[in-house]
Amino acid sequence: MNFTLPSLITALTLLMLVVVNFNVGRARGKYKIAAPATTGHLMFELAYRVQVNTIENTVAFLPALWLFAYYLDTRWAAILGGVWLIGRIWYAIAYCQDAKKRGPGFGLSYLAFLALLVGSLLGIARQMT
Repeated sequence: MNFTLPSLITALTLLMLVVVNFNVGRARGKYKIAAPATTGHLMFELAYRVQVNTIENTVAFLPALWLFAYYLDTRWAAILGGVWLIGRIWYAIAYCQDAKKRGPGFGLSYLAFLALLVGSLLGIARQMT
C-alpha cells in the first residue's frame, strides 16, 4: 500500500492547525488579551473557538483517515480527507467572519468524517470475517 496521499492530507491538516494556532496568538496581541484569558474581544473569541473546535475535530478525524486508508483504500481516504480539510478551512474562515455562517463548512467536514468513520468500521468488519 502507498500511504503518500493520506500522509499529505495529514501534513496539510497539521499545517492548518499551525495557522489557526498562529491566528489565536496574533489576535491575543492585537486585542491585548493576556494568557490565560480566553475572553475579552469578540474577534479574539472567534479565533479561539475556531482553534478549539478544529483541534477537537482533528482528534477524531486523523484516526478515521488512517483506519480508512489501511482497511479500505488510500486514495479514497485522501479524497475524503481533502473534503474534510476543505470543509474545516471553509468553517474557520466563515466562523471568523460571522459565526452564524459556519454551518456549511462544518456540515461538509462532518459528512466527510462520517464517511471515513463508517468506511473504517466496514473495512475492519470485513477483515474480521
